[in-house]
Amino acid sequence: MQLFTAVFLSFVAASVLVRLWLSQRQISHIQAHYARVPEAFADRIDLKDHHRAADYSCTKLRVGRVILAWETLWLLAWTIGGGLNLVDQWWSAFEYSALVTGIAFIFSVSVISAILNLPFSLYQTFITEERFGFNHTTIKTWVLDLVKTVLLIVMIGVPLVAAILWLMNQAGENWWIYAWLLWVSFSLIMIWAYPAFIAPIFNKFSQLEDASMRTRIEELLSRCGFQSQGVFVVDGSRRSSHGNAYFTGFGKNKRIVFYDTLLESLSEEEVEAVLAHELGHFKRNHIKKSLLLSSAISFAGFALLAWLMRSDWFYGSLGVETASTHTALILFMMIMPVFTYFVSPLFSALSRKHEFEADEFAHSNSNYKALISALVSLYRDNASTLTPDPLHSMFYDSHPPATIRINHLEAIASGGSSD
Repeated sequence: MQLFTAVFLSFVAASVLVRLWLSQRQISHIQAHYARVPEAFADRIDLKDHHRAADYSCTKLRVGRVILAWETLWLLAWTIGGGLNLVDQWWSAFEYSALVTGIAFIFSVSVISAILNLPFSLYQTFITEERFGFNHTTIKTWVLDLVKTVLLIVMIGVPLVAAILWLMNQAGENWWIYAWLLWVSFSLIMIWAYPAFIAPIFNKFSQLEDASMRTRIEELLSRCGFQSQGVFVVDGSRRSSHGNAYFTGFGKNKRIVFYDTLLESLSEEEVEAVLAHELGHFKRNHIKKSLLLSSAISFAGFALLAWLMRSDWFYGSLGVETASTHTALILFMMIMPVFTYFVSPLFSALSRKHEFEADEFAHSNSNYKALISALVSLYRDNASTLTPDPLHSMFYDSHPPATIRINHLEAIASGGSSD
């Protein structure tokens, strides 16, 4: 066994074991607090909703274990099992150009991988979400979404992959710098284009019609010095009863989006507070900071790929007999999540920090009590557990746990510290 093969298998084993351990910790922690609603929420969430959230969270965790096992088996089959090598040999036998062979190879692997994961997508949508009353998606909508996604990948993803492969083959030793510039440019274009051109392919977006609420929101936007294309309502109820709100785009395509399900469950004052939180992400430059961080990470990634693809051991250690740009690219994309898993708490911590900062902004520009009541409604309506395991939360949660987040808001209001 080659050294890098042993290193790769060690990281796979370690990441799987940690994931399973954290999953069990989360389940055990939730079940240990199953009998009672946390004291801070006792007058806001009843025991039935608390049980529903606990059952929903544990069910998703158990399904996640099965998905983890399935994906790990296929990762090993694709790599040291020789799956990628077989697909590469099959396409190479046609003796097409390096670019055509590379595109066909990556597209084939992507399609096979997507097909292998379809049963889990169906199960999660039509079994898990249906069981807990969240699913509104019909088979027709699910199939249409799948078709639209495939078409978008063909229209957008394939040209991008082709351009990167061309650079890898033709741009010399500094190809990775040009590829990185292409990737950053593509990312910026997609962030700009997504709200106006891509999201409407899947959902219907409409301007907020409620005159009273629109006036309240316009006053908030004016106070915060924020300009956008408007506040939109998306028909999220077509697919799910989950509620959410988010900020998207930049430049003239900035949009604030509310799910229709969220607007149905919140008062005007609560909607204003949630919007103030979303504005906080913009005013605290979280979008720019995230873009800069992702650009730096992708820069390091392309540099690492450029080094690895020149090393024969990289291919042989992962089951590929013939070195090529397309096998290097797909191998890199497949194995990097294994090696970067253990730094995920750092990114989760940064995301939670941003959430705290957005809450602080909302507190300064709206009624913090309304934000708290809105958060409680969202936790209840989305069946989010109120009793997460702290270590599991540290690894995975992009938002602070409910109790910590609300305590933070109350501490700000009292002029104290949440620590």
